[in-house]
Amino acid sequence: MRIRVLLADDEKLILGAFSVLLAAEEDLEVVGEATGGVEAVRMAKELVPDVCVLDLRMPDKGGISVICDLQLARPSVRCLVVTSHTAPGYLASALTAGARGFVPKTTPARELAVIIRTVHRGACYVDRDMAADALLARDSPLTRRETDILALSADGAPIDKVAQRAVLSPGTVRNYLSKIAGKLKAANRHEAAHVARRQGWI
Repeated sequence: MRIRVLLADDEKLILGAFSVLLAAEEDLEVVGEATGGVEAVRMAKELVPDVCVLDLRMPDKGGISVICDLQLARPSVRCLVVTSHTAPGYLASALTAGARGFVPKTTPARELAVIIRTVHRGACYVDRDMAADALLARDSPLTRRETDILALSADGAPIDKVAQRAVLSPGTVRNYLSKIAGKLKAANRHEAAHVARRQGWI
């Protein structure tokens, strides 16, 4: 029986390269290629692949959200994250969401094929260097609500706009962002967002 694989990545060059390389494996069948998270969820619901190989960052819907959606809609689909975003926080978020694997995009195609087989069997696979970094990393000092508000403001939107997104008053958002900056020892919310991104907390 061939392992049915769905690929999802907004970088079309990488998507095409993965598709060609994995299709060369006799026991793997690439059943679909999605160029965004929304399309990945739709295709996974329709095609019900065995393994979904997806990027972490996609403009319309991130990989974490895709994994969460599939855990509810198609729990039989095992998700493997292949990404250039390797900060420890991203690894923790992906595994918490339900990912069965997490590896960098520098992973050779032949090795990726082996990892897909491993994930399909029900085992977990995490890149060794990423796992070591995660063990040494510190946990986020931010609460879930603080993390959400920082993420909503990370694009530099005005406070009023962030308040609309968070369904809070501008004053409450300012208080949150001030507290966040203090926790992260940042001069302002922009620096705080940079610190959080670097750690993979947002």
